[in-house]
Amino acid sequence: MSLETDTVRRLRDGMAQGVLSFPLTSFHEDGSLDPDGFRAHVAAQIATAPGAVFPACGTGEFFSLDEDEYRQVVSIAVEEAGGRVPVVAGTGYGWAQAARFARIAEEAGADALLVLPHYLVAAPQDGLVAQLEQLAARTRLPLVAYQRGQVAFTAGSLKRIARTPNVIGLKDGHSDLDRLQRLTLAAPEGFLFFNGAATAEIQARAYAAVGVPAYSSAVHAFAPEIANTFFAALQGGDHGTVDKLLRDFYVPLVELRDRVPGYAVSLVKAAARLRGRPVGPVRAPLTDPSAADLADLRTLLAAGLDLVGAAL
Repeated sequence: MSLETDTVRRLRDGMAQGVLSFPLTSFHEDGSLDPDGFRAHVAAQIATAPGAVFPACGTGEFFSLDEDEYRQVVSIAVEEAGGRVPVVAGTGYGWAQAARFARIAEEAGADALLVLPHYLVAAPQDGLVAQLEQLAARTRLPLVAYQRGQVAFTAGSLKRIARTPNVIGLKDGHSDLDRLQRLTLAAPEGFLFFNGAATAEIQARAYAAVGVPAYSSAVHAFAPEIANTFFAALQGGDHGTVDKLLRDFYVPLVELRDRVPGYAVSLVKAAARLRGRPVGPVRAPLTDPSAADLADLRTLLAAGLDLVGAAL
C-alpha cells in the first residue's frame, strides 16, 4: 500500500486542524452497552471538529467490549461521522483476535485501525514486527501501530513495519523522546506519528519539537472547549495561554489522575457525567472515582472551564 492514500491524506489534514477524539463507550448503570448514549456522545464529539475520531480504543474501554458491542460502537461512530472525519477503530490482543475485530471494523465502514498493544507477554522485536505483519495480511484497512506498555519499537523495526503493507503510522505512549526522535528519523516520508502520552497536552510541546505535533486528547471527551483552546494556543504560539492551562488545569488533572490506577479512563468518564454526557459508569476492572476525588474533579473542571469562558 502506498503511504499517500486518501485515508493518510485525510488523517494528516485532520491532525493539523484539531485534536484527535477518543470517545467514551457509554454503558447503562447495570454495565450493559448503551448505544443511544454512545450515539449522542460521539455526535457531540464530532460536532466540535476533531481531526479524527477513534472509537473503541483505550479511552473507549476496548478491553471490556465483546465483538457484538464492538460492532455497534464502530458502526455508530461511522454513521455519526458521515465521512466528515476519519474513523479509526481500535483493535488488539493477539493477531488472530485482532484480525476478528479488524473484519468487524472493515464491515462497519471504519477508515483505519489503531493496533493496541498485544496481551500480557513481552516479545522480541521480530515478534512485534510479525504481529503487525500477520494482522496486515488479514485486513485491507490501514494500520496505526501503538507502542505502549510491552510494545516499543527500535528504529530498525520501525523501518520494517513501515514497509509492511497497510501500516501507515505509529502512536507513541512511552514518552521516550530520544527513542521517538530516532524513530521519526528512520521513518519514510509520509509516515504518520501521533503523541499518545497519557494527558498528551502535558508533553505536546516536547513531542512537537521532535516532529510529532499531532496528539490524542482525553480532555476532549469531556471538555472540548478546553482541549480546543489549548490546541489553538499551541498551534498559534500563544505560550502564555498554554502555560496557564497547563499550570492551572492540566497539571492538577494529572495529579488527580495519578491517585488511583485506571483513573486515566475513570476520571474522564466521571467528568463527562458531570457535564451531563450520557456515558455511564466504567466497567470492571476499572472503578469509578471516590466521592472525595469526584468533588476535587468537579472543582478542577469548573476552574478549567472558567479559564476558557465555558460553562459547567
